[in-house]
Amino acid sequence: MILEPLPATTNGVAPVDLPGPLLTELTALYASNHEFFALSGDFPDANDIRAEQVATALADELAQPGAEVLLGRSEGRLVGVVVTLARHPDPADPDPWIGLLLVDAQVHRTGIGKELAAVIEQRFRAAGHHGVRLAVLDNNPKGLAFWTALGYELVDHREDTQLGRPCAVLRKPL
Repeated sequence: MILEPLPATTNGVAPVDLPGPLLTELTALYASNHEFFALSGDFPDANDIRAEQVATALADELAQPGAEVLLGRSEGRLVGVVVTLARHPDPADPDPWIGLLLVDAQVHRTGIGKELAAVIEQRFRAAGHHGVRLAVLDNNPKGLAFWTALGYELVDHREDTQLGRPCAVLRKPL
C-alpha cells in the first residue's frame, strides 16, 4: 500500500485543481460508496456523484486548518482516500482526527480499510501523538462495527461540526 498526499491546489474558494484522470479515479471511488453517501447526505444524490462535486468536497476538506487528503494506492490502483486533521477545531481536544476513510466499494472486506487505518495510525504515532479520534454517524452501524473492531472505543456522543448530524466519537490510544 502506498499512501501519498493529494497533489492538488486550491485557493480556498474554488474546487481543487486536479488532473483529469485523477479526478476521474476519485469520482469513481466516491461514487462506488453510494450506500455511505446516502447515509451521510454529503451529496445531493448519492447515486449520481459528479466530478465537480468531488472536487468541491476535497477543496472543502483541504480548507480546514491542518487537513491532509491522502490517496491509498495498491498495485497502481486508487483503492482509498483518507482525510486527516492535525487537530480538531475544539482546542480542548489534543488528538489528531481521521475525518474520512473511504475505500473503493469493489475492494470492501478485503483488508484495505484496515491497512489504511494502520498506516494512518503509524503516521500519527511517528509524529509523537498518543491517540487518534474519529466520528461515526449514528446511522452508520457498519462504520461503527469497523472502527470498534480495530480497537477504537466510544468516548463521546455529539453532533458533527459541519452539518449537526448525531455521531459517536471514538478514540484509540497509539
